[in-house]
Amino acid sequence: MSKLVLFNKPYGVICQFSPDEKHTSLAEFIPIKNVYPAGRLDHDSEGLLLLTDDGKLQNKISHPKNKMQKTYWAQVDGEITEQAIEQLCKGVELKDGLTRPAQARKIDEPENLWPRDPPIRYRKDIPTSWIELTIKEGKNRQVRRMTAAAGFPTLRLIRYSIGDWTLERIEPGEYLLIDV
Repeated sequence: MSKLVLFNKPYGVICQFSPDEKHTSLAEFIPIKNVYPAGRLDHDSEGLLLLTDDGKLQNKISHPKNKMQKTYWAQVDGEITEQAIEQLCKGVELKDGLTRPAQARKIDEPENLWPRDPPIRYRKDIPTSWIELTIKEGKNRQVRRMTAAAGFPTLRLIRYSIGDWTLERIEPGEYLLIDV
């Protein structure tokens, strides 16, 4: 039986177990031996990170050819427009090519959302809004680059789900271990 760890990665944590002078590592949160991240989340992103001790499962989750669906909640700078949502749904031209079409919609701020430490910058005269974005590819910093290209830079990014696995009932810095 294989192990799968669902971890709610806090802001500022890097997706490796070895220490880093600037950032907190996974070793501070996950005491389980011989599990490795299936994919990555940048240190300035939060949310679901999957780790496993099964190489085949790790490949199934993280390899781009498998196109596993990932859903993100993004707080963006400004009041997102329908035009920007449509652009995200059609695909966005980035320096490394056109993204695949995404599923995108405006949402209210997610319920039971934890405060971010440090908080995002607050500007009195510029509102923020939230979107839910689902993609099936994983270019480097893709969601941030997509929202910026659509005219709404990401201020806070939370990965909510990968495939059928979600953050449900997992607090930041906590994990759920399941046998698969």
